[in-house]
Amino acid sequence: MAATLTKELPLTITPSAFQQLMEIKADQQISDEMGLRVGVKGGGCAGFTYVLGFDQQKENDEVYEYQGLKIFIQKAHLLYLMGTRIDWAEGLNNRGFTFDNPNAQETCGCGTSFSA
Repeated sequence: MAATLTKELPLTITPSAFQQLMEIKADQQISDEMGLRVGVKGGGCAGFTYVLGFDQQKENDEVYEYQGLKIFIQKAHLLYLMGTRIDWAEGLNNRGFTFDNPNAQETCGCGTSFSA
């Protein structure tokens, strides 16, 4: 399936998150044919959880590019993800990707679940 690039990425990936994603891609020897899937799915304590991982392009994906990395977002998920900031936290209490979503009306303590 040919990638049709959409112009502007509707979310922000911080430099630390991008660096971590590129390290994961290299460590797991993920091919350049794969892209980063960002999405949501039903579940979690607040209603939705975030999806973040490397995947193949699917039929209903919007395709973006960020510093050479393809990013896939299902069209139906854009409503929930617009303006979201993906960061990488490394601290005593938290290590991992974090999501700061302006569309979230409620979040849970784990930071990976929200309601819209």
